[in-house]
Parts: sequence; structure tokens; C-alpha cells
Amino acid sequence: MTQYITRQFDELDAICHRFYGRTQGTVETVMAVNRDLSDLMPILPQGLVIELPDLPQPEATETLRIWST
Repeated sequence: MTQYITRQFDELDAICHRFYGRTQGTVETVMAVNRDLSDLMPILPQGLVIELPDLPQPEATETLRIWST
């Protein structure tokens, strides 16, 4: 688990995207670990310590191309 200290104008989805490289499945998990976080959103106060849990990497998905280039 990693601790993140918020900066001015931080939003949870942006933090998750920077830290995990995605938001899908991460925002909800971080909110579950930091139960009082939803009371402070959408723009989080500066200096707030957030726990960012270790999450597995998502499984790779195959991309279907419907147009040729």
C-alpha cells in the first residue's frame, strides 16, 4: 500500500489515473479503503493523506479492428 498526499486541485479519478494508469476499478477500490473520502470530493483538500492499495494489473484485452488502414 502506498500513501499519497494530495496537492492543490487534486481529484480522485486523476490521482488513480496517474498512479494506476487507469480509473476502471481503481476509484471504487481507493474509496473503499479511504471511507471518508467521498465526503471531501470532488476536489480534495491539499495535504490529505490517501491510501492507494496495491492492485493487480488488468488482463490484456484483444482489440477488434473493424476498419482497415
